[in-house]
Amino acid sequence: MAITDFAQAQEEWLAKYLDLKNGLPSHDTLGRTFAIIDREEFQQGFLSWMSSVSQLIAGVVAIDGKQLRRSHDKGIGKEAIHMVSAWSVANGLVLSQRKVDEKSNEITAIPLLLEALDLTGCIVTIDAMGCQERLPNKSSSKQATMSCPSRKPGTVASRCDRNV
Repeated sequence: MAITDFAQAQEEWLAKYLDLKNGLPSHDTLGRTFAIIDREEFQQGFLSWMSSVSQLIAGVVAIDGKQLRRSHDKGIGKEAIHMVSAWSVANGLVLSQRKVDEKSNEITAIPLLLEALDLTGCIVTIDAMGCQERLPNKSSSKQATMSCPSRKPGTVASRCDRNV
């Protein structure tokens, strides 16, 4: 588990904030802990924290979808997981992510992702998948400029230059 490797590498730093008198939690302990976390509650808490941090967000926010490597299992018919992320270029961090529902695509996840963020004053870049006419503007109070690629290289599609 990568988090165990991180904890071992950062034990001195973590000790400043955590009581580690019994040492770092084991791989199994971390696994059990993460297994019982309610995903919806965690997401709400994370989004609340990110909302407070978002006051510091400025500049370009890139929206993009990715397929998670090795998240499929052909043996049992499990499809790969697709995620849509909002990346703050200036801050170098993911502001939010949304799993794309099975039997769906990014178009359904992007509005939910945008609604969760206050991108006032930001420039939001998005690929052609997210520039569909049917992609609704989720909130008129969120004043960010969305910029999408055109089918012609070197130009920006004017229909996608809009507030989100």
